[in-house]
Amino acid sequence: MKKLIAILVALAGAAAFSHAKELDSQPVQPELAVAAFERYKAMQGDWRGESTKGWKDKVRFQTIARESVVMQTSEFEAHPGETMVTMIHIHDGQLMLTHYCVAGNQPRLVATKINADASQLTFTYKDGTGLSSRDQGHMDKVKIQFGADGSFTSQWTWYQDGEESWMEEIRLEPAQ
Repeated sequence: MKKLIAILVALAGAAAFSHAKELDSQPVQPELAVAAFERYKAMQGDWRGESTKGWKDKVRFQTIARESVVMQTSEFEAHPGETMVTMIHIHDGQLMLTHYCVAGNQPRLVATKINADASQLTFTYKDGTGLSSRDQGHMDKVKIQFGADGSFTSQWTWYQDGEESWMEEIRLEPAQ
């Protein structure tokens, strides 16, 4: 009987963890998605930044396609001679991004957390192209912070072989 109770408790704990993980990956309310997208659109222009590892970054935000997409181009010093592009848009009430990475793949992420004033966002992996499986290395999650001082901070995770690791934080400010 004790074994049965222990098994039931373990199963209940696993189910609760699974449900919590499921909630973490649910889309956010469409109104919050739109508010966050408007924040991205307001960032139009050139930005300069630095990562917590000391790398410099030159970024441009440009609203394109009748204001339906924000294109973020990044010339990150960690990848000399390379440009990465991230496209942010609304699809079916969800805020999504596609990251065109120097890893040669294109993960698509969906906003799974947006706080009430749309200043903090978390995007989580949905699917991707250029990947033979999810275990092939790719950017998997990103946390965004729109600062009250006009700054913009991002921190990405790299996912490979079932393991997620956080990369350095990058803080951007409008170029002067």
